[in-house]
Amino acid sequence: MRKDFGSKAIITPLPVLIIATYNEDGTPNAMNAAWGGQKEEDQIAICLGTGHRTTENIKKRKAFTVSFGTRKTATVSDFFGIVSGNKLCDKVEKSGLHVVKSAHVDAPMFEEYPLTLECKLIECSADMDGSTYIVGQVVNTSADETVLDEKGKIDLGKVEPISYDSAACAYRVLGEKVGKAFSDGKTLLK
Repeated sequence: MRKDFGSKAIITPLPVLIIATYNEDGTPNAMNAAWGGQKEEDQIAICLGTGHRTTENIKKRKAFTVSFGTRKTATVSDFFGIVSGNKLCDKVEKSGLHVVKSAHVDAPMFEEYPLTLECKLIECSADMDGSTYIVGQVVNTSADETVLDEKGKIDLGKVEPISYDSAACAYRVLGEKVGKAFSDGKTLLK
């Protein structure tokens, strides 16, 4: 038996994306965003509230980084989601994270987040509902060596990314490999 929940969209997993920019005065800023994903092989799309400081920073600097929340960074990732950069300008400093300037775009990165996309803005459009749609060109993907496998590739099991569970208002860890993509389904062709 099934139960109906009406028009509430429960999409899972929702990423925990930490969007980092520089404020007008050069201080780092970060926010937690769940509405984003891959647009093309080397592009990402994110929906942000038009009133966020991060949104304004992206428009002005034309650059941002996207790090993925992890098991180890869950608390600080949540902090970036509940504290507005418009109200607390030094929230990155209060977070205790170690800031590193991206070598590829005009945006900060954080040592504690092991996987980061360095992006330049290629499209920005606002709608009348207060949302701004950002499309970024990924110019570099940076990964800490601790999350690489024996072949030097990114191992998401080692990253331990978290997702936002909108049904339970919780964070959940991703990572267990349960099958081989573009392969396992072939068994049904026999």
